[in-house]
Amino acid sequence: MTNQCSNPSRQRPRAAKALVLATALVSTALSGCNDHAPQTATRAALVRTAVVQPRDRQASLTLTGEVQARFRADLSFRVSGRVVARTVDVGAHVNKGDVLARLDPAEQQADVDAATAAVASAEAQLRVAKATFERQKALIASGFTTRTAYDQAQEGLRTVEGVLEAAKAQLGTSRDALGYTVLRAEADGAITARNLEVGQVVPAAQPVFSLAQDGERDAVFEVYESVFLGQTDSRSVTLALVSDPNVTATGEVREISPVIDAKSSTIRVKVSIHNPPPPMMLGSAVAGSIKAKAQNEIVLPWSALMAAGKKPAVWTVDPKTQTASLKRVTVGAYEAGQVLIKAGLASGERVVIDGGKLLSAGQPVTFEGDRS
Repeated sequence: MTNQCSNPSRQRPRAAKALVLATALVSTALSGCNDHAPQTATRAALVRTAVVQPRDRQASLTLTGEVQARFRADLSFRVSGRVVARTVDVGAHVNKGDVLARLDPAEQQADVDAATAAVASAEAQLRVAKATFERQKALIASGFTTRTAYDQAQEGLRTVEGVLEAAKAQLGTSRDALGYTVLRAEADGAITARNLEVGQVVPAAQPVFSLAQDGERDAVFEVYESVFLGQTDSRSVTLALVSDPNVTATGEVREISPVIDAKSSTIRVKVSIHNPPPPMMLGSAVAGSIKAKAQNEIVLPWSALMAAGKKPAVWTVDPKTQTASLKRVTVGAYEAGQVLIKAGLASGERVVIDGGKLLSAGQPVTFEGDRS
């Protein structure tokens, strides 16, 4: 009998098969273990943060306006006609009563002549009516006339008196119309606009000159409605010439328009100027500054502002888990390079001010270069 165990050629194939089987079992076991192994941790993002602290902040607003006269009038002829003379131009200073322009008075002079003739005719009729009445009065006293004739003479006298009064009134109206052919300044001031030329036919009541009266001056500003959402300490305004900031004055808000301009969506605000310096002439551009009441706000750079849906938000860092979370905030105002947060953040919170564009909720963060 042959001993099979002693045959090395048969033992080698069996050993090889056993090794392959063991390798397969080990691979299967390892692959099963990998299915339950923890996933690789999310890589922490490097960001810059700041620990926020609310501060009392007093904001100021500066707008550009124009110096205008407190009282301004548009001058026009009271009658229509052809312009035959113009004596002033824009920028001229005039005194009350100075002649500004003249119309051709031919038509009005003809009316005066006709009214004068009507008055003369009525006066002649009145003399005849008076003589007739006096004669009838003497005759009725002697009994040589009738009561009817006397009454007719008396009524004729009263009629002629009325005609004379009407003729005199028409003469006065015609003379006034003749005077209206000369346009005069109604007060001392400066001509700021002109809308007529010699030879032009102008209708009655059409503005032909604008007169800025001497005296008090206003700084006029076109202000957006949002400015009135904040509260100010007072109605006082600091004014300075745009061309020369060293020329300053103080003013006080005098008038706020009750309506919003439909074209510019602004509100007109007039500021009375206290003792305006001579360089603050009509039409000068001025900068007006006003301070608002101090408010408790958090100031962040624009790079910190994100969005949660359609609402503004910022990334905050949980101090325990060092992970980021998006938090909605209420913005008080936007300024150059920074945004003012009035609600949504608490004192001591750590906010991501740079590097938050690629963050996701719950993502670990590391930070350096913090500021507080």
